[in-house]
Amino acid sequence: MSLVKEAACRQCRREKEKLFLKGQKCFSDKCVIEKKPGPPGQRAKRRVMETEYYTQLREKQKAKKYYGLLERQFSNYYKKAVQKKGITGEILIQLLETRLDNIVYLMGFATSRAQTRQLINHGHVLVDGKKVDIASYQVKEGQEISIAPGSSEIMPVLEAKESGGTINIPNWLESDLEKLKGKIIRFPEREDIQAPINEQIIVELYSK
Repeated sequence: MSLVKEAACRQCRREKEKLFLKGQKCFSDKCVIEKKPGPPGQRAKRRVMETEYYTQLREKQKAKKYYGLLERQFSNYYKKAVQKKGITGEILIQLLETRLDNIVYLMGFATSRAQTRQLINHGHVLVDGKKVDIASYQVKEGQEISIAPGSSEIMPVLEAKESGGTINIPNWLESDLEKLKGKIIRFPEREDIQAPINEQIIVELYSK
């Protein structure tokens, strides 16, 4: 399980964009970035020279925070993307988007990606009826994701059901929040992915 020590709201403020790291709070008027849109810290008001490298680095940092990854994990995903045939940036986003923790979040079974990682690590998530406790598990087309029968009444799942899901279910997934099960209908194309990330900028950074 990846650990990001900086407070979630500070991460959003640093990237000047909502990364939806705090679940329901991000969709309410309590969202900190609505009140304090500027970057955190005492020197936040100092003007930063936004060079090409700075822009590329910030985009990579934003992607890491959005999916909850550490530097080595993210770098390994980039290496995998380079080895596959196709457009490297698109493949990178597709690999990140089809991680089990992200799929569980997109299906609405938890209110944040951090929460889905806890569910997975504690054995509450099934893939094709079998427990999978690895958040980075790569979900394949046609696989069914569900919450274990004995886990339907735990607090994170109940909160997710009560909220009715915090996001729109992508058209490449199907999800039944009442039955707590869903399926990846097809592998997502780039236009299907809603992540606020410019992957080409990240590719340019790694290509240097």
